[in-house]
Amino acid sequence: MEEALLSVKNLCVEYKAERGNVQAVTDVSFDIHPGEFFGLAGESGCGKSTTAFAIMRLLKGSASIRSGEILFRGKNILQFGAEELRLFRWDKASMVLQSAMNNLNPVVNIGSQLADAILAHQAVTKRQALERAKELLGLVNISENRMKSFPHELSGGMRQRVVIAMALALKPDLIIFDEPTTALDVVVQYNIIRKITLLKRQMGFSILFITHDLPLMLEMCDRIGIMYAGRLMEVAPVEQLKRGGAHPYSEGLLHAFPSLLGPKVRLKGIPGSVPDLITPPPGCLFYDRCARRGDRCRQALPPLERLGERHFCACFNARREEEGSACPR
Repeated sequence: MEEALLSVKNLCVEYKAERGNVQAVTDVSFDIHPGEFFGLAGESGCGKSTTAFAIMRLLKGSASIRSGEILFRGKNILQFGAEELRLFRWDKASMVLQSAMNNLNPVVNIGSQLADAILAHQAVTKRQALERAKELLGLVNISENRMKSFPHELSGGMRQRVVIAMALALKPDLIIFDEPTTALDVVVQYNIIRKITLLKRQMGFSILFITHDLPLMLEMCDRIGIMYAGRLMEVAPVEQLKRGGAHPYSEGLLHAFPSLLGPKVRLKGIPGSVPDLITPPPGCLFYDRCARRGDRCRQALPPLERLGERHFCACFNARREEEGSACPR
């Protein structure tokens, strides 16, 4: 197995609240290898975006990393000083934020915004930076004639592609996409996702893709991590998940979304609600909503254990491959 590009080890992040500290991310561990398309899926509030912000050291306000390691090519990002961190961002790893198309500066044209990102990290002239900006726009199928356009003069899909171009500016090894197609219509979403996939093949970077849209991930990713209430429930190759999740929560998610390509089936919701993360229960966090729960699940927290090659699951009653699958895909 090739050495991991990014290794998240036992990451814990909490937010301060009036009633107590919220355990937003607890003991999360996963690897992303060079050239891999890795997804993080789960319900809103499960800790996906918090994990991504921790990786980029962008947590602010009441959020803090309590423990764990985040290794990039063997170096712990959490120990980086200000200058190391500045060099790491954009050059080694970049991030496309949720609703990023609304984060462009409204009073600066897009050519200058792309050039400024390059000038902040590379010793080049303004003219060279602008030429690179034209190349970047070409990568995302936007004419260089748009260099002097302001964000409000572009459609939502074009603005999102400008942000993706900005993330590619310094040719990073890892790009984090946090809900990159939020608020876009289905056709534009498809074109954005297709462009991301083509650019990955062309440039060879790794991707951490975050969304609650599990069917979309099943068509794009190499492996997927399923998060619930701040914890990883399962990490599995896509082909494994297509045959049905080993964890009851993964299986529930697979039945809760319509298939993109498969036959029409009746969808099933997951009953119950997420536990209070200020005072979490002592056992499995999914206990109250689980159809496979047992006495042991109430008392003990199941660890993330290996089920197979690159397949991990945190469940005492995980479904084994030989048991078959009820997954409609």
